[in-house]
Amino acid sequence: MTGYLLRRLLLVIPTLFGIVAINFVVIQFAPGGPVEQMLADLRGKGDLSSRLGSAASDLGNAGSYRGSRGLDPAIVADIKAMFGFDKPPLERFTDMILGYLRFDFGRSFFRDQTVIGLMMQKMPVSISLGLWSTLLVYLISIPLGIVKAVRNGSHFDIATSAIVLIGYAVPGFLFAILLVVLFAGGSFLQIFPLAGMTSEGAATWSWTARALDYLWHMVLPTLAMVVGGFAGLTMLTKNCFMEEIGKQYTVTARAKGASETRVLYGHMFRNAMLLIVAGFPQAFIGILFTSALLVEIIFSLDGLGLLGFQAAIQRDYPVMFGTLYIFTLLGLIMQIAGDLLYTVVDPRIDFESRG
Repeated sequence: MTGYLLRRLLLVIPTLFGIVAINFVVIQFAPGGPVEQMLADLRGKGDLSSRLGSAASDLGNAGSYRGSRGLDPAIVADIKAMFGFDKPPLERFTDMILGYLRFDFGRSFFRDQTVIGLMMQKMPVSISLGLWSTLLVYLISIPLGIVKAVRNGSHFDIATSAIVLIGYAVPGFLFAILLVVLFAGGSFLQIFPLAGMTSEGAATWSWTARALDYLWHMVLPTLAMVVGGFAGLTMLTKNCFMEEIGKQYTVTARAKGASETRVLYGHMFRNAMLLIVAGFPQAFIGILFTSALLVEIIFSLDGLGLLGFQAAIQRDYPVMFGTLYIFTLLGLIMQIAGDLLYTVVDPRIDFESRG
């Protein structure tokens, strides 16, 4: 197993490099980069101070708006140098990769903060949503899928299948809007808060009061995330158990007089749960980094999803590539963790023995 892990870890390096390199090349051909946006602002408004603070203000003082005559070439050159676009693409890519090896992702073009600082600032929101959503999805889906498999074809199975189908079909953000309308002061009840993760002044409260306030704020966004995630896992759980029910070893266990509970949890459970448990790390990463954007916007939660979206809109390349690097690295590591979970759930699995 040690040799397999070493090979997988070494494979992370070229995979990560290739993903970053491909995205860097694509970005070079994308119109409307940060330099173009800044030039458009200068031509239209003649004001840089709102975008770059004091440095931009100094740059604006160096040359004023020239209207139809265009901008002074020196101003354009200074803007390119400010964003690092005075260097050829290969040199910029090399500098970026060397920085990433030290986990130095530079500073945001438009926020005057380091990329790491921004990510650490937004991380608690996304971790909260991802962690609670993933746990609830598994706590709901696994028992429900098992019961559906055991009672396959019953009225319960048919009724819950309809609910699962609705949950799969309704997007999470649409359900989030429904929750706001019903329970957050929309047209009906005002039970839960509409925005944020804490109430105003909560920093001065006791630890217990702050914890309860945090959970109170997380109810609606977590439910919105769960409703779109439990459907697929429920059906996967049911299908896994249905496949094990018909196998020879379960028939043999019943023939020897084992109870249904013993057959289900003593014989079938480990085999049926192999795919489900091993997929937990990747499911968590998927919910954490890809599923929360619209939910964050609806509930005014400033997390990683919103940060990545805003960076793409603003062409904030350090944030875009920094988050891409981190997310890809975590995803690759979680794939390895998933393989390790296979061996934990079923020790008979040996990756070293595969051809």
